[in-house]
Amino acid sequence: MMKLWRSVLMACVCLLAMPAWSADNDYRMGTGDVLRITVYGQPDLTTEARVGDSGNITFPLIGDVKLAGVTPAQGETEIAKRLSKGGFILEPFVSLNVVQYRGQQVSVLGRVNRPGKHTLEKISRVTDVLALAGGVIIDGADTVTLVRVNDGKAEYREIDLIALFRPGGEASNELVQDGDIINVARQPMFYIYGEVQRPGAFRLEQNMSVVQALSIGGGVNQRGTQRGIKILRRDDNGVMQQLDTQLADPVKKDDVIYVKESLF
Repeated sequence: MMKLWRSVLMACVCLLAMPAWSADNDYRMGTGDVLRITVYGQPDLTTEARVGDSGNITFPLIGDVKLAGVTPAQGETEIAKRLSKGGFILEPFVSLNVVQYRGQQVSVLGRVNRPGKHTLEKISRVTDVLALAGGVIIDGADTVTLVRVNDGKAEYREIDLIALFRPGGEASNELVQDGDIINVARQPMFYIYGEVQRPGAFRLEQNMSVVQALSIGGGVNQRGTQRGIKILRRDDNGVMQQLDTQLADPVKKDDVIYVKESLF
């Protein structure tokens, strides 16, 4: 059942990764992007140019304009300001569109089918990048980490993949930027031993309870009892503790559930 859920989840990730956002207001242009720039009422100024290694393009009348690292809207404002300030056009209306996306690279690490650097050819979100990486493999976590460097400082954002498919979840499907890193860790595990049908290590699902964990282990066998189930859990100092537990209690990462033999 859990494997079926993972398959459904990654199919939905691929669906979410399909283009659903037509506006590129948040996209930051980069080296290699091809831009088409028009000025209303000035057809002679229509320009199609590739952002060079310097991050610039050359635009008629005003020369080099640095566009790498800014959004199309910001680029429009900059070109319009320089046309007006130079006395070339009064109140110009500038339109800038990215016609080819070539400047963005992101890295996907961890539990995906195709880890490594991936080049983005369109506006992309976290699910787009995971689809480029072939999706999360079976032991990958439901939460991924987006690492972004701003002003020399790394920022870490946790993104819950399952929450993406709940109402309002699309808000956390963030736009990725050049240089971003997405890391998919191994899913946390828990362990069952003692009098159960299938003792061993299992994937820890979100909000899992003891009774759900027992069901994954096949349930208590004929020799076992649900009374007096123990959990071995490490505290903040790494010391293993033995805890009494109830069937409704939550299971945590690396918990060891022990089901003892019935005395009767």
